[in-house]
Amino acid sequence: MPQTLAEKLISMHARSDVRAGELTVVKVDFAYMQDWTGPLTVDKIYELGGPLAKDPSHAAVFIDHASPSSFKEVSTGHIKLRDYAGKSGCRLFDIGEGVSHLVLGEKVTSPGMLMVGADSHTCQGGALGAFSTGMGSTDVAVAISSGETWMMCPEATRVEVTGKLPDGVYAKDVILYLIGLIGADGATYQSLEFIGDTIDGLSIPGRVTLTSMAVEAGAKCGLCQSDAHTMDWLKENNREADYRDIKHEPGAKYVRVVNIDATKLVPMVSFPHTVDNTRPITHPDCKDVPIQQAYLGSTTNGYYEDMEAAARVLKGRHVAPGTRLVITPGTKKVYRRMMETGLFGIFLDAGGVINSPGCGACPGSHAGILGDGENCVASINRNFKGRMGNPNSFVYLASPALVAASAVEGKLADPRRYA
Repeated sequence: MPQTLAEKLISMHARSDVRAGELTVVKVDFAYMQDWTGPLTVDKIYELGGPLAKDPSHAAVFIDHASPSSFKEVSTGHIKLRDYAGKSGCRLFDIGEGVSHLVLGEKVTSPGMLMVGADSHTCQGGALGAFSTGMGSTDVAVAISSGETWMMCPEATRVEVTGKLPDGVYAKDVILYLIGLIGADGATYQSLEFIGDTIDGLSIPGRVTLTSMAVEAGAKCGLCQSDAHTMDWLKENNREADYRDIKHEPGAKYVRVVNIDATKLVPMVSFPHTVDNTRPITHPDCKDVPIQQAYLGSTTNGYYEDMEAAARVLKGRHVAPGTRLVITPGTKKVYRRMMETGLFGIFLDAGGVINSPGCGACPGSHAGILGDGENCVASINRNFKGRMGNPNSFVYLASPALVAASAVEGKLADPRRYA
């Protein structure tokens, strides 16, 4: 019987074929923690009293949310994480290495893997054909200590996207449109499985944007099949031996099919304070919305391709008076490439400020926190009240190109004028 991608990947790690709705124990290929939830994960590992890590080569500790630390309490938590990594032998990705999911996308995540992390955006790994999902600190502690975890196989929604994306429209617009269409709870505990010639044409960074934000629709994971783009990405990161065919199977049972005509999409904006509160940039609500901060980077749009899209808009231009531009590369590799290819110069000449690689202001823990009453347009993944560190501010979500265009104009702006 044909399987969804979720059923296939979970079955590969269980003791039998698994179908949607079934509970099972699975082998975990890789588990990781980060510095906001990691200290609790470490406490739970010690409480378990078993191995500090079943296989240290298959687990990692990331210091990415406050990198480097901005508060003494956070610094103390970092000490605990470094100490645990040293004792357990787990790999430590310390300050400046970048966002956990993005770094793993370069170094570890591969088609066919099953991964868990103590962070909701762990689902990003589905861009490379891995079943990757976020779990609570205790569950991740068990996974690291035992090498296994339990889960219920999710039902799946098939998202079929067809047609060529118009100029100035990006993967971020696809996912914002989808979330606006089905709602923030439209895929609760489901697998969002992306298919169609539009998806086939997306690079891995584009697919990362889709799968990373699957959780904003309530999904347990977002998944794409592996293909030539996957192989190209693995080759670029010297990991072509990690390639594995993970394909959609015709006839698999989906609880819902959502069809999107990419040719009709326009740049999208998610208004405060929910991700599904979306508008096309042409909507009257988007007219003359002033922007005090434009923010590039985070888990969802932190790869080089995202920065390059913004740089094309910003080249030869300057941010508007009264608007500041903050850039946070997703990984050290992205940071270095930005230096080597001239993107640093474009951003600096435009009046931007470049942070060290990491999560930055996205979770409200580092450089770029907003003031009372300020509006920020950002390429991050969430805009809940207080998300960027201040419950009295307002966060609008958009593609890197729309963020850059808005920085230039000092208000929400259509990036197609700069395409």
